[in-house]
Amino acid sequence: MSKNILLIGGSHGIGFEMAKALYSDHTVYIASRTNEELYNLDVNYISFDATTDTLDEAQLPDVIHGFAYCPGSINLKPLKMLSLDVFKEEMELNFFALVNVVKTIMPRMAEGASMVFFSTVAVSTGMPFHTSVAAAKGAIEGFAKSLAAEYAPKLRVNCIAPSLVDTSLAGRLLNNDKKRELMSQRHPLKRVGISEDIANLAVFLLSDKSTWVTGQVLGVDGGISTLNVN
Repeated sequence: MSKNILLIGGSHGIGFEMAKALYSDHTVYIASRTNEELYNLDVNYISFDATTDTLDEAQLPDVIHGFAYCPGSINLKPLKMLSLDVFKEEMELNFFALVNVVKTIMPRMAEGASMVFFSTVAVSTGMPFHTSVAAAKGAIEGFAKSLAAEYAPKLRVNCIAPSLVDTSLAGRLLNNDKKRELMSQRHPLKRVGISEDIANLAVFLLSDKSTWVTGQVLGVDGGISTLNVN
């Protein structure tokens, strides 16, 4: 069945890989700040900055079958270098903007619809220099589970918790061969993630193949959260 899928932040990285996997079989709406990568995809583009804009409901379909919120941040610094404003900014982008969009679209969500949010392995596995992003993503995990409980059985809500993924957000951490090798060796599978690794699971969670999966935080992290092989 062809579905209406709304992606917030689908013009690059993981969201873009999701759009590429979805658009041929579904009607995809992408709300993001830029659209330069979307010109070869048959998608509906909505200009939208999650931190400042209100989503234009006139550009949305009447019924939404799948939704994913892709914006995120990687701000890795010692606590002493992080101001309270940084924590607020992380929460605004990762969590409060998500809540705002969810409240806007909830009346349009179809029976049996699926929502997918993104967290980080650093929530379940304490990692130095991750305090601000782990706090914001931890809020998402709690929100996802509570939302899944509140809206069951009408909606399914799940969360994906990746480790380091080779996207533009991670550019500073992977900008030379030495850094890339060090980051790869931290993972039991000896590589960092790529966008498709995460997008593949997100597309599965939006599909009818996952209709008995809800309220889960699923790690896609090269084994780093559960295995100690070094």
